[in-house]
Amino acid sequence: MIILIYGTDRFLIHKECENIAKKSKIDSFGINQLDLEITPLAMVLEDASMPSLFGDKKMIICENSYIFTGVNKKYLIEHDISLLEKYLEHPNIDTILVFTVLHEKLDERKKIVRQLKKRAQILECNLSNQMEQIAKDLLENYRISSDNIRLLLNRVGTDLFLLENEIEKLKIYKWNEKTIEKNDILNLTHKTIDLNIFTFIDTIILKKKEEAMEIYEELKKRNQEPIAILIMLANQFRIMYQSKELLMRGYTEKSIAETLNIHPFRVKKALEKARAYNSDFLLEYLEKIRNLDYKIKNGWIDKNLALELFILGI
Repeated sequence: MIILIYGTDRFLIHKECENIAKKSKIDSFGINQLDLEITPLAMVLEDASMPSLFGDKKMIICENSYIFTGVNKKYLIEHDISLLEKYLEHPNIDTILVFTVLHEKLDERKKIVRQLKKRAQILECNLSNQMEQIAKDLLENYRISSDNIRLLLNRVGTDLFLLENEIEKLKIYKWNEKTIEKNDILNLTHKTIDLNIFTFIDTIILKKKEEAMEIYEELKKRNQEPIAILIMLANQFRIMYQSKELLMRGYTEKSIAETLNIHPFRVKKALEKARAYNSDFLLEYLEKIRNLDYKIKNGWIDKNLALELFILGI
């Protein structure tokens, strides 16, 4: 079986892969995650052609499959598309080969895309205005009013990985009653700072000073200490740098999370951001933050003023 999953929502793509594995009764030992940015297509197809070591069937997930889109992606290696064309004619029936790509549409002008439409399964994962229904689906058999659904979405936002995590907390807390009330949402969920930190990082890297200052002012309203903000910035840049370096060495997202001892969601977010920047650039910002932290701790500059000057000087 060959499946191509595309769309702009990473969460939905991830869920589709989970559902495919569940329906096919393939556990984590039978799943191999690869990245077409660093893995040759020839190696992927060689793996797909071989029998599973852990059961009757195995699943291969190939991320960043931009070869099926119109994106002019500069891969580190060359991909021989003709090998996939040949594999489509005689696929291994014991291998579920899944290609995923974070892109809104496929390039139907490409011969390989037209062939996949005939011989493979194509799934679209673009998020539309269905957040309330998605939240209800995640809550399963728990009771919740429409007003409280909207309250939950207003607090957590539309990041589906984060929404799922927050809903899981609510479900565990109300396991017996199976009813989610307003106070449950207010007491157990929060507008996580990580969402703003990633936006903050983007505005700093893109030198959008006004937007960065607006976010900083919002963080201060939430009683976030400048030192704590600097630490979070440094941590995010560090995770972006380390994740990028490990990915280049052939690590999967799962193994990166295990190596860095952090949640896989943080690795996904970090890699999503880090791909746009080279390692030297990320190290440069880490050095700037380190120097600023040193000056604050030695009393050379006021902490509030220091962060403001840092933003204005980007």
